[in-house]
Amino acid sequence: MRLFSYADKYGSARTGVLTAGGLLTGGQLEPYLRVPLRTVSDPTTVVLDDDRRGDVGRAARRARKAGAPLRDPAKRYPLPAVWEPQKVVCIGHNYAEHVREGGRAIPSRPLMFAKFANAIIADRESIVQPPGTHALDLEVELGVVIKQRARRVAPEAAMACVGGYVVVNDVSARDWQGNAQALAEGQKGDGQWLRAKGSDTFLPVGPVLVTPDELDPSEGLRLRSWIIRDGTEIPMQDGTTRDLLFDVPHLISLISQEITLEPGDLVITGTPAGVGVFRDPPLFLRPGDRVHCEIEGIGSVENPVVDWTEDPRQGD
Repeated sequence: MRLFSYADKYGSARTGVLTAGGLLTGGQLEPYLRVPLRTVSDPTTVVLDDDRRGDVGRAARRARKAGAPLRDPAKRYPLPAVWEPQKVVCIGHNYAEHVREGGRAIPSRPLMFAKFANAIIADRESIVQPPGTHALDLEVELGVVIKQRARRVAPEAAMACVGGYVVVNDVSARDWQGNAQALAEGQKGDGQWLRAKGSDTFLPVGPVLVTPDELDPSEGLRLRSWIIRDGTEIPMQDGTTRDLLFDVPHLISLISQEITLEPGDLVITGTPAGVGVFRDPPLFLRPGDRVHCEIEGIGSVENPVVDWTEDPRQGD
């Protein structure tokens, strides 16, 4: 099932189902549901409950059979498919070609770091370049939504904990991160990645959540990203999940040995080669750009980049 998160004309959060190239809205599904979808805050709520997921799936089939017209999802205001995870566990150095482009050795275990819900924004919302950084970069990544508690699970049992997949952009301030290619003479990074990865707006999340019965990353999903600058598309990343060093079940197992994953948590699985910091010369985001990240079988997330002085949230 492909769930779509959006705001209705009143600004209320709704969840619909994408099917046959169109959208069945929450309102179209309501007559066929045992529990109204208006009680659902985001698609994560659907995949966390097997009964709810089955109810929504049956409602979509009945609505289609009854002739419900499909709507254009592009005409809806998208919301993040995941809103407020308790934890966002991120994985670095997990694509072989990305490790090589950075001049590193292949790791024996994945690098882990964290982001927080403050970083999450929707498709079309602005990535804000904070004061003090000049080296924003993009990272298209596969996000994994956890549907049940995972504590010290074995790899062979880990997929039972997966509720679905989303596309995300792990925005990174490379100078704060300490990448030599982003530092001026005498400049140093933070020594850790919290500010470089966890600043506000640094985690765009697409509106589509795809359940595991429709998508298998082990088959090789294509991930791509672009910078759109002055109307010109600049291709950046173009990789596949076949290049993952540690696959989804092994990541969940490894993380859960020390960090209990709870329903609704988000695991971000790493990025393929092609990021801006390792270009020659480096290519960083700047205000006025748009950033497009896309994963085969899921969808995309696209966001403008603005300077902090133009932050649309300043009046909030």
